[in-house]
Amino acid sequence: MSTSEDADLKAAVFQRLHPRVYLERFVAENVRPDGRQIDAWREISVNVGSISSANGSSLVRVGNTTVVCGVKAELAEPELDAPTRGFLVPNLDLPAICSPKFKPGPPTEEAQVLSDRLNEILIKTIPPESLCIHPGKSVWVLYVDATCINYDGNAFDTALIAMVAALKNTILPKATYNEDTLRTTCSRKTLSPLQLSSLPISMSFGIFDSHVFPDPTSFEEPLLDTSISVVIDDKGKICSVSQIGSDVDALLTCTAAARKRHEFLSQRIYL
Repeated sequence: MSTSEDADLKAAVFQRLHPRVYLERFVAENVRPDGRQIDAWREISVNVGSISSANGSSLVRVGNTTVVCGVKAELAEPELDAPTRGFLVPNLDLPAICSPKFKPGPPTEEAQVLSDRLNEILIKTIPPESLCIHPGKSVWVLYVDATCINYDGNAFDTALIAMVAALKNTILPKATYNEDTLRTTCSRKTLSPLQLSSLPISMSFGIFDSHVFPDPTSFEEPLLDTSISVVIDDKGKICSVSQIGSDVDALLTCTAAARKRHEFLSQRIYL
C-alpha cells in the first residue's frame, strides 16, 4: 500500500469513528469535506423531457444528489364535496440503491415526511381547480413520482426542483366531457402545457457550531445543530420556511442568503 493510500485509509477510518471532530478540523480551515468553502453551494443541472412514456419528466442533479421525476396524468371523478378540484399526488422515493443509509422495504419515515412537505408547496403551484375538466364529473389526477437514484444530502431541494421542472414540462391532451354519453374523451391532436401559478425553489441550510452550511451533504446532515429550508417563488415571495432547531439568529441569516441564492437561480433553473 502506497503512502497516499495509507493516508486515505486512515482518514476514512477517522471520519467514520469521529465524524464530528473530522468535520470540525475542516471547518477550522474554512473549508468543507467536499472541497467547498463554508458558504458555497453545489452545482445544479436540470434536464427535462427524457422519459417519453410520461406526460412530463425531469432529471435534476445537485452535486452528487440525483433525482428523476415523471408526471403521469389520468382521468378521475372529483370528490362530492369538491366538484371542481382535481388531484395532485406527489411522492418521493428514497430506495436502498441510492444510499447505504436507506434499507429495502416500505417507504421510510423520511421519505413520507419529505413527500408531505413537497405536497404543501406544490398545491400552491398548481391550484386543484385548474385540473377540472367538467364540474362534478371529470378532473385530472397528476401523479408526480420522484425517485432519488443517488443520495448525497439535501433531497428536499433536489426533489422540489425535479417536480416543478417535470410539471412545467407536462403536456396534457385536450379533454372534453360529453354529457350525453357521460364519458370524457381526450384529443391527442390538441395538446396544451400545464399552467403553473408559481415556480418555487427551495434553499436549505445547516448550522454547525454557529457556521452556516448551504446545501448540506449526507455526511454533514446528521451532525447539524439546526436545519433550515426557505422556499421562494418566482415572484420573490417566501412561501414556506421550515426549521428544526431553535437558532433564531440563524433563521434571519439563512433567509437573507436564500434570497441572494434565489436571485442567481431564478433565471437558470426553470427555463
